[in-house]
Amino acid sequence: MARPEVLEEIREAEADADDIIAEAEADREETIADARGRAAEVREEAEAEAADLQQERLAEAEEEIEADREEILAEGEAEREQLEERAEGNRDDVVEYVVECFEEAVHAQT
Repeated sequence: MARPEVLEEIREAEADADDIIAEAEADREETIADARGRAAEVREEAEAEAADLQQERLAEAEEEIEADREEILAEGEAEREQLEERAEGNRDDVVEYVVECFEEAVHAQT
């Protein structure tokens, strides 16, 4: 093979190598862009899932708080009713005591 032909083949091989390198770099850039896009999608999905989980837990906590509130109110109502019943039961005794004190005070002055 003549020297000019060898040089031409070398140039072609170098050009082919440059094309292969350029194609590989383009593929690399495309792969990196795809990976970044997928990472962004995964991050968005994770953020949405976290927000949903947060809302779910908040709703559960609100339900639990409401149940506790209702229980406390029911206990308070029951206690109030017991106090009213005890007070009602003591009313006659208190009235009788007050009348006796009044009568004693009146007799003590006379």
